[in-house]
Amino acid sequence: MTMPFHSKQTLEHWVAEFVDARGAGEEVRVAVQDGHDGQDTGLIVMPLENAPNTVWIEPRETGDDLTWHILIEPSNETLDLSSFELNALTHELQIAAELCAYMQERSLGHYEPESEPGSKPEAATTE
Repeated sequence: MTMPFHSKQTLEHWVAEFVDARGAGEEVRVAVQDGHDGQDTGLIVMPLENAPNTVWIEPRETGDDLTWHILIEPSNETLDLSSFELNALTHELQIAAELCAYMQERSLGHYEPESEPGSKPEAATTE
């Protein structure tokens, strides 16, 4: 099974829509990530301000469905947070969860033509 392709341009558009609607997540960016077949599968990167970790949001192929999931990069540092700082971190993680759900929703039924190696992806149509 081939994983549905979402161009960097499409993902950046969806992230911008989310940031505009949510009023948060301005530090989120889309990075290139090679899939198992060399296709760019999309990787959304969200650095955390209240922890030394970075959150990665990416598509994951499971069975017949494409789902998005969140990975939190490991850290060797022990977090020492006040209640205010922990509350702020909780808010950041909530934004990551909402963005992941938003990407899942936007991806449902969205397919783009696969680009030939070395060519620029065509602009995708969005709803």
